[in-house]
Amino acid sequence: MRKHHALPVALLAALALTACQDGTGTKNEGAAHPDPASATVTATHPAEDGDSGKGTDGATGTQGTSGATGTSGATGTSGATGTQPAKGDKGDKATRRDKAAKGTTTPRVSCNGSNTTVTAQSVRRPLNHMLLTVKNTSSKTCDLTYYPVLRFDEMQWVPRPIKDSKPQAVTTLSPGESGYAGVSLSAADGSGEWGTTSHKLTVGFQGRTPNSDGGPSALPTLPAKGVYYDSTLTVTYWLRDMDDALAY
Repeated sequence: MRKHHALPVALLAALALTACQDGTGTKNEGAAHPDPASATVTATHPAEDGDSGKGTDGATGTQGTSGATGTSGATGTSGATGTQPAKGDKGDKATRRDKAAKGTTTPRVSCNGSNTTVTAQSVRRPLNHMLLTVKNTSSKTCDLTYYPVLRFDEMQWVPRPIKDSKPQAVTTLSPGESGYAGVSLSAADGSGEWGTTSHKLTVGFQGRTPNSDGGPSALPTLPAKGVYYDSTLTVTYWLRDMDDALAY
């Protein structure tokens, strides 16, 4: 009975030794412990799958860059180029037109006997004074420059202007407006010389420069009794205000 049980044990040992040397045994070890090469291959497949996924995203990314090429945003800067310099040019043209229009505006003319009416009237105060009034009867603005040049009858001298009455600016009359000058006819204390009564008065106008000809003179009507004057005869500059004209 003991010999019968020993034979199977020896047989089993021989079979085990033969299996270790057989190629089939090697495959079984490979299945138990995977070959590093085959493991690498297995790891490579997910990597390729991941890359292919990234490739798809990359394609989408290129579309994103095409969105960048949608430099239509940049072409929006062409809208910036349309910062309306053209309208600025129109503004400049309008300015040039305005300047040209101003350049063609008719300059002011001198006030004289052809575009005004002149009146002469005696006043109670101040004593021995007369007021000259010039009204612009034309459709254009005119300038009353300096002071009136007075001539009673055939007198050969020109009355002096009152220097303190000189205005800071030329007296300018729009159509319908009036300007004034005061005339001191004689000395209140009787100290004047060559006193005489006149029935005729000529009012002369000056131009843009002193003592120049400003155009036709005026012949205002004097009171029927005439006007008495002497060597102290003086006249103010042309002024805008009546009271100012009679203040000297």
